[in-house]
Amino acid sequence: MTAMEFNHKLMGLQNNLKYFAYTLTSNYEDAQDLVQETFLKALTNREKFTDNTNLKAWTFTIMKNTFINNYRQSVRSNTILDKTDDLYYLNLPKESGLGLPDSNYSVKEIQKAIGAISEEQRTPFEMYNQGYKYKEIAEKLNLSIGTVKSRIFFTRKKLMETLKESQ
Repeated sequence: MTAMEFNHKLMGLQNNLKYFAYTLTSNYEDAQDLVQETFLKALTNREKFTDNTNLKAWTFTIMKNTFINNYRQSVRSNTILDKTDDLYYLNLPKESGLGLPDSNYSVKEIQKAIGAISEEQRTPFEMYNQGYKYKEIAEKLNLSIGTVKSRIFFTRKKLMETLKESQ
């Protein structure tokens, strides 16, 4: 297949590639970028295409692999290496604002608000935040699971109200 034939057939797949890219990305601009990147890779690797094989399948495979590689790269770049003792920041999204000077609440404010809650309510909440499961908390505190869930829910609600008022 000549370069002109290859280019012509590749351009004929543009609408199919746009549709497939949009199904992968769910975003129009990202889909356009993915189509362009796929075209670039297909054109630069034209010599790897075998004549009399399915060009559409070949380009769709390039697009799918490009999308997967881009996704993996974005996941890696959004992971924060945590060097704190309790792994507090592990995989915390960068947009969370926690620990930043311009965040809405300081850690001290949150800890103060938690400390103001009665121990009966606070203990299950703190255990849950430390990673205990509802069942484990219920067993350790000799409570029913429903009571544990209720206390955690109402403690969260009370904290949100308290922190909203302090803003």
